[in-house]
Amino acid sequence: MPVIAVDAMGGDFAPEEIVKGVAGASLATAIECVLVGDEPRIQAVLDTLSYDPSHIRIHHAADAVGMQEAPREALRAKRDASISVGAKLVAEGQADALVSAGNTGACLLACAREFRVVKGVRKPALASVYPRHVDHPGQDPLALLLDVGATVHCDAADLVQFAVMGNAWARRASKTARPKVGLLNMGAEPFRGGDVLAAAHERLAALPAIDFIGNVEGSDVAEGRADVIVCEGLLGSVVLKFIEGIAGVVNDVASYAVRQRLLWRLGMRLLSGGLREVAHLTEHAAYGGAPLLGFEQLLVKVHERSRAPAIANAVKLAAKTVRDGVVAEIAAAVQEVRA
Repeated sequence: MPVIAVDAMGGDFAPEEIVKGVAGASLATAIECVLVGDEPRIQAVLDTLSYDPSHIRIHHAADAVGMQEAPREALRAKRDASISVGAKLVAEGQADALVSAGNTGACLLACAREFRVVKGVRKPALASVYPRHVDHPGQDPLALLLDVGATVHCDAADLVQFAVMGNAWARRASKTARPKVGLLNMGAEPFRGGDVLAAAHERLAALPAIDFIGNVEGSDVAEGRADVIVCEGLLGSVVLKFIEGIAGVVNDVASYAVRQRLLWRLGMRLLSGGLREVAHLTEHAAYGGAPLLGFEQLLVKVHERSRAPAIANAVKLAAKTVRDGVVAEIAAAVQEVRA
């Protein structure tokens, strides 16, 4: 069973919600977790919970990177920060993957310092699964979007490599034999979006190992047309946060309608089941987190507002990714394209 290092001090609700999530996972699975952080604080939370002590141990780290701190300066000043210690445990083979809800920049920098880049990978990509409509029975209800934050801007070769890594992830983790890969753009025509996107389109269309369906637009993101959607990190981050925000909008609209006329309240009652489903689909806690692809070791980055259920799901996602050999699949796919 994989051993998962969990940054207990990262996130808006650390360490309480992080520890609760790991405690819950210890009772529901056989996954072994290493809680990395302030040992007295972690143990104090554990003492209030039910958990399986055979599946949890604590590795002390004296410092933590705050959510608002500048990542590079914080990691330089805090050599014993929990995210750095957790990444080192994975790099040294004491754990198989790392989970953190902490400062995203610090997570990426700590991994870049401690993890080994897969041979041939130009830039790592932060990938996130998200809910979408399905076009046919058996299609995975979750699609993959990358990059969602590891880069800001990149060139055509980077986008092609993101597609290769995302395609490998979907084949192994989602059990999709031949995923459909799309390039997020402002129009369907191959020449749209400027030189970088046009060049990426041309290169992807020439790759026989990938089922490239061409450009996809914003309206296609929630549809079942593409299993993997590729974009720059700036755009991917905006799209992901928009998807997450829909749940809040749905709840606000429902609350407003309930306060209005009786007819509206009756209508909202009829729609309540659908509204709950929309809220569930757009709730980030249900999907575990965003894997950082391109390293020989694995980070699953969780939303900073994550509560215990999201942490538990992230631990399960990390363990599943290790068991399924996704990193090896990505490395093989990158080498195949380079050959």
